[in-house]
Amino acid sequence: MGRIRVLIADDEVLARQRLRRLLQTEHDVDVVGDAASGPEAVQLIRAMQPDVVCLDVQMPGLDGFGVLRELAGETVPLVLFVTAYDEHAQRAFDVHAVDYVLKPVDADRFRTAFGKVRTQRANADVALRLSELLDTVRRLTDRRDSTGDAPADTPREGRMVPPVSGAAAAAGDHYASRILVKDNGRMFFVKTSEIDWIEADRNYVRLHVGDQAHAIRDRISHLEESLDPRLFARIHRSTIVNLNRVREMQQWLSGDYMVMLDNGTQLRLSRHYRDRVEKQVGV
Repeated sequence: MGRIRVLIADDEVLARQRLRRLLQTEHDVDVVGDAASGPEAVQLIRAMQPDVVCLDVQMPGLDGFGVLRELAGETVPLVLFVTAYDEHAQRAFDVHAVDYVLKPVDADRFRTAFGKVRTQRANADVALRLSELLDTVRRLTDRRDSTGDAPADTPREGRMVPPVSGAAAAAGDHYASRILVKDNGRMFFVKTSEIDWIEADRNYVRLHVGDQAHAIRDRISHLEESLDPRLFARIHRSTIVNLNRVREMQQWLSGDYMVMLDNGTQLRLSRHYRDRVEKQVGV
């Protein structure tokens, strides 16, 4: 699994020093940096890509939750909240923090919390390796089929293939028609045509299908590349929508639009993606 790269984000010098001393007692940890404010934490997370961030809730410029909002749709490290206030505990777990440790930090309590970090990281690594293996198998199978070597009764639907250019698509390649979902020890496929919309959720994306939502570990930008742009459009840095589900678009505030789906869901279309979406839907 390798060594664990940790970033400390806390505006108090003594608190950062305390966390660094505690982390130095962990045999497999490298502290890769310190941040003294929210904006600095965002910058260092993007630059250093740590495995874990020990994150204070209240910091100048941007609080801990603001840091996570700023990173929405990007690869986010595991989060261990370390703070003097217990009033934010429920909110911390709502954003999938590994644990919530109160100051002054007790060494035994911190050691227990970091044990949870190791467990969650190990589980994520296993799931990622399995997903990569399945993707490799599907790509090899698809490549074999394209050369005519596959058995005649081998179904083509459901293979996740690398994104292709328009020319390649015209030559016979295609985008993903199904997406693998792993949930509570079972694995199943979701047809892309049945997805209403997709949202980024830290290191995961959620596939909204009717009244259900399925989480998969992936970056929304990577998933976007595997989807047919004739059917799916990125409308926000954290949102992709199935164009067949769009009922209408209403002009909103500051040049943004509100996208209305057939099922009543309302999603924001940001100015950054507006021109591209208008071309796709013929507005």
